[in-house]
Amino acid sequence: MLGRGISPVPGAEVEPPDAVGSSGHVAALYHDAAEYLRFVRAFALAGEAGDDPLFVAVADGSMQQLRQVLDGRRTPATFYDMTELGRNPARIIPAAQSFAGQYSGQRVRCIWEPAWPERSAAEFCAVTRHEAVANLALDSATVSVLCPYDAATLPAAVISQARCTHPQVLDSERQQASPDYLGPAGIPPDCLQPLSPPPAHAERLVYDMNLRAVRALVAAEATRAGLSAGRCSDLVLAVGELASNTLRHTGAAGTVHTWHTAREVLCQVHDNGSIADPLAGFRREPPDAPGGHGLWLVNQLCDLVEVRTGQPGAGTTIRVHMRRQNGQRAAVPR
Repeated sequence: MLGRGISPVPGAEVEPPDAVGSSGHVAALYHDAAEYLRFVRAFALAGEAGDDPLFVAVADGSMQQLRQVLDGRRTPATFYDMTELGRNPARIIPAAQSFAGQYSGQRVRCIWEPAWPERSAAEFCAVTRHEAVANLALDSATVSVLCPYDAATLPAAVISQARCTHPQVLDSERQQASPDYLGPAGIPPDCLQPLSPPPAHAERLVYDMNLRAVRALVAAEATRAGLSAGRCSDLVLAVGELASNTLRHTGAAGTVHTWHTAREVLCQVHDNGSIADPLAGFRREPPDAPGGHGLWLVNQLCDLVEVRTGQPGAGTTIRVHMRRQNGQRAAVPR
């Protein structure tokens, strides 16, 4: 990511607009600030002729520089702080869909940079899953997405995963089809491995019909960890939704574990069900839809949601994370 004190270079050479992410979902692998700004500016300029609205989600340090680089664009860009919007990567697609919905029938351009070096391994996997399902969630005929990745500082595995989840890759100023692309919703095997088991000291509860005990267990863990009252309520609601899904869709018991670290509170729910829809949790279903609301709500409430499902005989495991400090209570759309 930018934000390293490198000033923008407004006079830098810009690739011809059609050469940089003119359509589809493109991973832009940049190696320095000048290359980053050149790719982004060219992508933005490519939409000028059609007055394409521009959605930009980057970290605050990059945002200030991009405002300068994109200043004067005929159609102003709308900026979002990715460290807040994308703290849970599953929130990015709904935000982009909401933005595109304001411009029905018009092509929309999105720039989002969801990966930065300080992310945890679990967060990087969530970013990869988000990028994979974006190929299903967004209509490439009306939405173009450029995803900058800092090839100089991000782990090599993250760059490799980006090549697997993007149909097009822009590298060294050349855009081409990615030979590693796994197809719509294709997730690299590294991000499908089972989650590590809860620690030995984690609290454990088998639940059946009594969800009151689940909520009490989560509330007690959140209180011990010092979460604010609002964040505690959010976590209790989120885990309650997951446990309710167990009863609603499996008709069998489930297991919940709770524990906390110096950084966050974690709760894990496991049952014998399976989630078949790769977009579950990434879109808000209509109010009259028969299901699918729970996981979407959980993603709005929690800082990170890890899902493992679909492996024969393994059931579904969902682990939610809530930061102990410097976290704001989620603003859930009503």
